[in-house]
Amino acid sequence: MDSLFSIKDKVAIITGASRGIGMAIAEAYAAAGAKLILSGRKQDALDEAAAHIKANGGEAVGIAAHNGEKSALLGLVEAAVAQYGGVDILVNNAATNPHFGQLLDAEDSLWQKMIEVNIMGNVWLTQAVVPHMRARGGGKIVNVASVNGIRPGAMQGIYSMTKAAIISLTQTLAMELASDNIHVNAIAPGLVRTKFARALWENQMILDPIIGRTPLKRIGEPKDIAGIALYLASPASNYTTGQVFIVDGGITIPML
Repeated sequence: MDSLFSIKDKVAIITGASRGIGMAIAEAYAAAGAKLILSGRKQDALDEAAAHIKANGGEAVGIAAHNGEKSALLGLVEAAVAQYGGVDILVNNAATNPHFGQLLDAEDSLWQKMIEVNIMGNVWLTQAVVPHMRARGGGKIVNVASVNGIRPGAMQGIYSMTKAAIISLTQTLAMELASDNIHVNAIAPGLVRTKFARALWENQMILDPIIGRTPLKRIGEPKDIAGIALYLASPASNYTTGQVFIVDGGITIPML
């Protein structure tokens, strides 16, 4: 059974990996034997994350790359291939959400930033890794979407639209890459206790109604996302592609 979830010696690129959900996924992948390329904006934070992985017996290298800059992402993949010889797994986790307010009040620059980081960054990275996955006989792509991509979050309209786009991207790529033995799936977390979502879970007026509507009566922790991410990277998911896995404590269950 352990071999179903082993990714021993597989090379995985994880974006947004220095903290939160990305870090939890990195810890799970390292424990399952993967060689990690940790990506994010700040090299010092990545170095710290890589040191943490190594201290716990894993293998990791931190490489700074802005998810909204194509040239940086192409360089990230080149560095990963130079370091480990190829890429087997890509986790598109990095995202941004600088606008909290009415959709039509957002300046064009905020739209552009979220489209570049949340959508185009995933597209550019996928374009760059697919040839290397083909050369190795297949691969796994895990896109981190959001429940907001299924049901838009209040005052988070642009972010919700970008995550809906990631779900559509996932399904399209799953069809287009299936013949290459590349599986593409998405995870749609609910509210998770991360720095990224701090403005939501630190605000009691926002938090209390969310917990009240959640059957498990709590918000998520980063480690709650790691298990499904490992499944989607491992041989256990070899007949799974084009799917969106909601991990939200049950908040999206239709209830009267």
